[in-house]
Amino acid sequence: MTSAQIHVAAFAELTPAVLHGILRLRQEVFVVEQACPYRDIDGRDAEPEARHLWIEHEGSVVSALRLLRDADGAHRIGRVVTDPRHRGRGLAGLLVDRGIALAGPPIVLSAQAHLQRWYERYDFSVCGETWVEDGITHVPMRRDS
Repeated sequence: MTSAQIHVAAFAELTPAVLHGILRLRQEVFVVEQACPYRDIDGRDAEPEARHLWIEHEGSVVSALRLLRDADGAHRIGRVVTDPRHRGRGLAGLLVDRGIALAGPPIVLSAQAHLQRWYERYDFSVCGETWVEDGITHVPMRRDS
């Protein structure tokens, strides 16, 4: 894996430029590249316990992750995204490692099914049935340690 500076902030601490960079990247990957026309801005980004983790390259956000707290007390990793030009460098893995360290157990996530084995490398296990959302199969996963 590569080394990179990981930034962590609550919503209110994000600069307009960083917030724009995170939302732009999520839109480019999830809405355009994966052809999933959904409401990415779902209100959870601004929750008091939400944390945004990101990595920049030359002043632009190139990888990001959102860490939430669900109503049942579990932490939730989501919106894990990397710019296609920066994939294969371990950036998302660095963010997942930091998210795990910040959150502590239990942590849940909804993985795209083709990424199940990747999340298993971080000790996540399948914890339910798969479902299809926007044409992409997802699997619920959980980490208890």
